[in-house]
This record gives sequence, C-alpha cells and structure tokens, in this order.
Amino acid sequence: VQLQASGGGLVQPGGSLRLSCVASANIFSFMGWYRQALGKERELVAGIRSGGNPNYADSVKGRFIISRDKNTVDLQMNNLKPEDTAVYYCKGESVIGRRQYWGQGTLVTVSS
Repeated sequence: VQLQASGGGLVQPGGSLRLSCVASANIFSFMGWYRQALGKERELVAGIRSGGNPNYADSVKGRFIISRDKNTVDLQMNNLKPEDTAVYYCKGESVIGRRQYWGQGTLVTVSS
C-alpha cells in the first residue's frame, strides 16, 4: 500500500494551503498528518480515526482542519505561521495489525 501526498509549497504568513494524501487501498483505521521541522522531532499535527472525531496539536487548533473520505485524508491549513514551516507527512495505520504506512513528505514553507 502506498500513500501519495501533495499540496506543499511556499506561502506568505497568514496564507492558506491544502495538503492531500491518497492511499492506494482503503485499509486504514487511522489517517493523519505529521510534520518535521529542521532539527526537530516529527510530531503529530492532526489525525482522525474511522468513525471518530479528529484530534489536533495545540499549536494548530483553530487554524487547521483535517478531513477524511475513505482512502484520502486532507489537511486544510489556514492562517499559516512561519513556525508551521516543515516537511509534512501523511500516515495511515491499518485496521489489521495496526501496521504503519508513511507517505513521502511534502515541504511547506511559510515565509514573506
């Protein structure tokens, strides 16, 4: 199973971007977005389980919205800040065995 992420780019502070991730199969109980800034640990940005409510990192609450439809998961990012600059990765956790799958990263740069 592969996850394909897209939608990163350069945006000015206060701007918006939408990230999309498409999985080649619908096998996931959990799908989410993580990010890793230069010199920092990878962290959960937002995630959602089948039939569950989304959860967000405190730093993005009120600005980011995660949505999921079967094998796709999107992240709408609004009011972006320079500290949101990072490589963003989508992740899926399978129903069977809770195996983790990662997409390739997509770079988000917030800068004026």
